[in-house]
Amino acid sequence: MSASPNARASSDPVIGGRAGGRAGWCLVGGTAALLVVAIAALVGTAAETTDGLRAGVRLTARTSLLLFLLAYCASPLATLWPGRFTTGLRANRRFWGLSFALSHGLHAALLLALAQRDPALFWTLTNVGTLLSGGLVYVLILLMAATSFPTTAAALGGRAWGWLHRVGLHAVWISFLVAFGKRVVLVDAAYALPVGLLLLALALRVVAGRVVAERR
Repeated sequence: MSASPNARASSDPVIGGRAGGRAGWCLVGGTAALLVVAIAALVGTAAETTDGLRAGVRLTARTSLLLFLLAYCASPLATLWPGRFTTGLRANRRFWGLSFALSHGLHAALLLALAQRDPALFWTLTNVGTLLSGGLVYVLILLMAATSFPTTAAALGGRAWGWLHRVGLHAVWISFLVAFGKRVVLVDAAYALPVGLLLLALALRVVAGRVVAERR
């Protein structure tokens, strides 16, 4: 999620340009529409509402991971492999981030619906510690989303904005790593795939950071 107050509006396509803005909001709107339709289909066709809610939770966990990785890796990919695709990916990183926030908001709504529908099942799937740590991450996601616009980013200030988004991004990264990592052992070894993608994404950011530092 990005609209840094220190960014150059003339050269940073995340902030500048009406066409890019329209395309970006179409991306967010399209993501929202697809997710709502998919969730409605899952809940509507499930034998039990609880089963549909759980399927929606799993779906949004995966879409949130994908959208987060796109936002998290957009700038490093453009740094390491500059080109039309990676430049476009970086140009829309704010909208990938907002799409992630939307997906994860739907994920939270489904969890709340599950908790209301079947409290006993809900508490077998989570615990107070997970809710508290997850709640903190959600607060950071909301703050990052709220400050992903030029006006709110400028009001926060460059240093505070940078701190918030660095801490927030890596807090989300850690939450995904823990959530999928424990499932590798407890549920299915197939969860090693998202864990591997998260570690690869971190490696890309580290390498890209070193490249940028060497260029200075």
